[in-house]
Amino acid sequence: MSTDSSTHNLHHSFNRWLLRRWRFLATAIVVCLGVIFYSVMALSQQPVHIAMLMTALDVAQEQHIIEAFEAQNPDIKVDVIEGPNATNLVEDLYTSSFLLGSSPYDAVIMDVVWLPKFAAAGWLVDLTDRIPESELKDFIPETVEGSRYQGRLYRMPYRTDSGLLYYREDLLQAAGAQPPETFEDLINISKQIQQSQGADWGYVWQGRQYEGLAAMFVEVLEGAGGFWVNPQTLEVGLDRPETQKAIQFLRTTLDQGISPPGVTTYQEEEARRLFQSGQAVFMRNWPYALPLANADDSVIKGKVGFKPMVHAPGQSSAGALGGWGIGIAKSSPHPEEALRFAQYYASEEAQRNLVLKNGYLPTRRSLYTDPQVVEKYPYFPRMQAVAESAALRPPIAQYAQASDILQRYLSAALTGRTDPEQAMRDAAKETRNLLQRYSAR
Repeated sequence: MSTDSSTHNLHHSFNRWLLRRWRFLATAIVVCLGVIFYSVMALSQQPVHIAMLMTALDVAQEQHIIEAFEAQNPDIKVDVIEGPNATNLVEDLYTSSFLLGSSPYDAVIMDVVWLPKFAAAGWLVDLTDRIPESELKDFIPETVEGSRYQGRLYRMPYRTDSGLLYYREDLLQAAGAQPPETFEDLINISKQIQQSQGADWGYVWQGRQYEGLAAMFVEVLEGAGGFWVNPQTLEVGLDRPETQKAIQFLRTTLDQGISPPGVTTYQEEEARRLFQSGQAVFMRNWPYALPLANADDSVIKGKVGFKPMVHAPGQSSAGALGGWGIGIAKSSPHPEEALRFAQYYASEEAQRNLVLKNGYLPTRRSLYTDPQVVEKYPYFPRMQAVAESAALRPPIAQYAQASDILQRYLSAALTGRTDPEQAMRDAAKETRNLLQRYSAR
């Protein structure tokens, strides 16, 4: 074979090897690109995770709402962190996470009294321009007002609450009495029924030194024509005559044996259990107590009425506004997804399901006359008037500190440790100092 022929064959073999090599490399590149493409596609189809913190009880009772949202929004997964059942501890956990600067929470479930502090600190997304006013028309105005700070909207309200006066319809009927309107009415009817041995006690309420004491007192204070703090002017009203009138009503129930001596240690459940056992004529509590009082195992089933709180002559009833809403953490990397979640939670569909399953008061007016709701809870149309008469605790950034001041001095006045007038003068002075200290910053 000639040298030229050998060289030609060698070149031909090399070219075929090179071609096979290039085909292999090209195939490998295509495969790699395909793997990368499909990996990116798969990753893009993974749901976005948003996190929120709730009490363990709320997680158990509201999981069905979260599951319904995820079913309708498969691109979002809600990671729920169970917190303690004490709401003040949940507030502390949120506060600590925000102060660290890298909060793990996207959606922020808030009690109405937390909002001013969270908003003033700059921890929440301003939703004012994200939620059109038309979307808020169905909401009870007080629940929307409780979701604002300095005129700006920071949360979507989905549950509301308002203090109620519960009474034993059977005992009032036997005594020939109408449900009370004034402080004096409640005292007189209580005495009459106690003297006839219809009940051991006339009136149970929340007197322990905690946030429930402040909520209860706001109702009596407003009913006496007084006020705690004016959020517009920051004027403090705790040392006015109306405040003493409110304290005198509560002291009278203690001094005259209408309320049990231990009422100054009661929270909601202690009051409810005593009332539900049939031992009291009247009770101040939240709406959650009504389904329990009418449960099959309740000795007062079918014997319970409710109405707005009593008041001084010439004044109006007030119930402390409670309730929950969802805001968006400013530090969230997924604010759009968190907003979709908040809007769903406050939607008519979600709130209807919350009402039907748990008996919560909705923030949407239409649900108080919704046929499904009324069929299960015939009393719901009457609850709307109660919810719409709710009174806000002062929506100020320093609310937690102001509430602590009121609780300490009010507890001292109710338990007789301090003269009521002196206690409220001291409370007013300390509250003014608090507000001046912060306004000067």
